[in-house]
Order: sequence, then C-alpha cells, then structure tokens
Amino acid sequence: MEEIIKIVGIGLIALIVIIILKQYRPEFAIYASIIAGVMILALSLEKITGIINLLQSISEKTYINQKFLSILIKITGIAFLTEFAVSVCADAGEKAIASKIEIGSKVIIITMSLPIITSLLELIVEILP
Repeated sequence: MEEIIKIVGIGLIALIVIIILKQYRPEFAIYASIIAGVMILALSLEKITGIINLLQSISEKTYINQKFLSILIKITGIAFLTEFAVSVCADAGEKAIASKIEIGSKVIIITMSLPIITSLLELIVEILP
C-alpha cells in the first residue's frame, strides 16, 4: 500500500512541477517528466523482481520450459520499457518517434516469440490426426 502512495505522490508532485515549469520554462518540463518516470520505474523494480522470482519458482515446480519463461519475461520487460519511451516521446510532442519505437518493439517481440509459437504449432500438429 505504501508503494502506491509513493508512486501517486511522485506523480502528483511531478504534475504540479510540470504545470509550473510550462508557464515559466517550458523547455524544462520534459526533464521533470523523465525524472518522475524514472523514479516511479525504480520504485516498481522491486515488485517486478519479486514477480519474476515467483514465476521462476512456479515454473520449476511445474516443469515449464525455462527458456520459454525467460522469453516471456524479456517480452514483458520490452513492453514496459517501450510504453515508458513512447510516453516520454508523446509528452515531448514527438508522436512520430513514438510510433517508430512502437513498431520496432513489436517486431522485436514477434521475433522473440517465434520459438514459443513454433513449439505450440508443433504440439498442435502432434495432437491433430
């Protein structure tokens, strides 16, 4: 509970600072946004690490392929980082760059997921007569 209070607090303080900066020094508003985003991301990392450890523990008990779990964790990380970068670009008014980042990350995610897709297709072919 206290983590969300910290995250919301950082967000609201950053919002106030950004509103003030936009009135007097608009060129610095993006820096405040980036700093707040990094602070919130840093607060979230501890929870993310716990989730990853839990998933690894469950996969060991259920004999899930560690390679696939690793791929899924990396894909999730890419999605989070992409969302952060896209938001920063959009805040800076650079929607064209944001869309290029999204396209690039989607291509990387599809490429990384190919072993899982291939494995699923092979399993389906084995099951079908």
